[in-house]
Amino acid sequence: MSLLKLDQLIKDFGGLRAVDQVSFEVEKGDIFGLIGPNGAGKTTVFNLITGNYVPDGGKVIFDNNLLNGMAPNKIVVGGIARTFQTIRLFKTLSALENVLAGAHCRMKSGSIAAMLKPPFQKKEEKKALELALSELDFVGLSGEAESRADGLSYGNQRLLEIARALATQPRLLILDEPAGGMNEQETDALIKTISKIKARGITVLLIEHDMSLVMQACEKLVVIEYGRKIAQGTPDEIKVNKKVIEAYLGSDEEEI
Repeated sequence: MSLLKLDQLIKDFGGLRAVDQVSFEVEKGDIFGLIGPNGAGKTTVFNLITGNYVPDGGKVIFDNNLLNGMAPNKIVVGGIARTFQTIRLFKTLSALENVLAGAHCRMKSGSIAAMLKPPFQKKEEKKALELALSELDFVGLSGEAESRADGLSYGNQRLLEIARALATQPRLLILDEPAGGMNEQETDALIKTISKIKARGITVLLIEHDMSLVMQACEKLVVIEYGRKIAQGTPDEIKVNKKVIEAYLGSDEEEI
């Protein structure tokens, strides 16, 4: 069953068409990859899904709801969370505080309740704390709860972003180059984390240049070039697709 549907999606920046009638569907439970050369428009597609950009044409539909023009915070509450190509953490806050920031979107207490701390607010705060600690443990950072975000290794900062996104309790998790800056050991651990995320019933959509990760983690792929979709299929189908080889992988003699 389709969870996310992009229908003839278009985005222009002046005279440049960054996304040109891109269509694909992500089924519930998929680990779905969006790949292509640098500048192909992948992150622009993500920004259209998450409300950072408004489409100039076409539709973004999530769980049968049209997202076009919806504010990013409303999209998060609706069940879509993301990480970014460039890490965006609250650097001077602790790892735990960063994850609590993600959990905040599910909290109902307002500023007055936060000051007066009635019983329902204390209960909600305790629940958020338990959730944040659980997500840190899930990504392997339980021992870093009190560490400042900017004191973590680059790979652990990536994992912290994932923990914060998971704390929003998404149904769709969007990962923009999650393995960027990771070494081989960290990347292997990330692949296992992505599999565990799927096991929780969360659908995953990712952009990644590490082809080893893509081929191991993803079940379905879409390839775009110059903003247009040029191929779609399983990893085995994509790695022998002539259009993909020419546009993205170089030559049919190059290993991936």
